[in-house]
Amino acid sequence: MEPIDEVKLLKARVGELEQRVEHLRVSRRVLMNLLEKVEREKVDLVHHLEKENVRLHLDNKRFAQWIFSKNKEIVELQGKMEAYPQKA
Repeated sequence: MEPIDEVKLLKARVGELEQRVEHLRVSRRVLMNLLEKVEREKVDLVHHLEKENVRLHLDNKRFAQWIFSKNKEIVELQGKMEAYPQKA
């Protein structure tokens, strides 16, 4: 093989490798952008779930207080009923 042909082949190979490197750079940028997007979405979801958790705790606390007050009313009414003689 003549040196000129070998140089042409090597230049072609270098050109192919440079294209592959450029494609790898683009792929890396795409993957990094996707990773950043997924990370942002995860942070948003965690924030939303934390807010939902606080809201549910407050709702649960209010509901427990409401049940306690209703139970107290029932006990008071039962006490009043027992205090009055039964009419038969």
